[in-house]
Amino acid sequence: MSLHPGTNKQAEASREKLKPYHLTAVWLTMARPAAAATFVFLPSLLLLSLALLCNASQGEVAAVAACRAADLVVRQRATGRVVEGKPEYAVEVANRCRCAQSRVVLRCYGLSSVESVDPRAIRPVDDERCVLRGGRPIRRGAPPVRFTYAWMTPFDFPLVSSQVHC
Repeated sequence: MSLHPGTNKQAEASREKLKPYHLTAVWLTMARPAAAATFVFLPSLLLLSLALLCNASQGEVAAVAACRAADLVVRQRATGRVVEGKPEYAVEVANRCRCAQSRVVLRCYGLSSVESVDPRAIRPVDDERCVLRGGRPIRRGAPPVRFTYAWMTPFDFPLVSSQVHC
């Protein structure tokens, strides 16, 4: 019992008013770190998911981006031999990309030669293009594809296309 009439009722009413606020404040205080973590975690999770989805759906694009035309290196030199009055050239094609490349097609304009060219190394596909190794993969670090031919002038053998395997 209180000495002042109505004091207990006022105190109880004040406590009742503070009680929900107090609980709310405690809940907000406890929820803020979790909410902050959620706000950081969800966007990170979303970005990671998008990256994985893009990588899975565009793996071929990523693989192509992993290799450039300059990664297939064509080296050519005169051997010093002369075949039917034409100089002989030795060609090496190496893959410097971290990914294997197959179906390598080079521009060769029919690969004219007065000596036979090893068809396992290179063979014409049409009047303009040739395929290396019958389309089989060329891996980084593997021995280069080698062949010789004899003609009046050397060919450039620029890359037309390849299929990248990462």
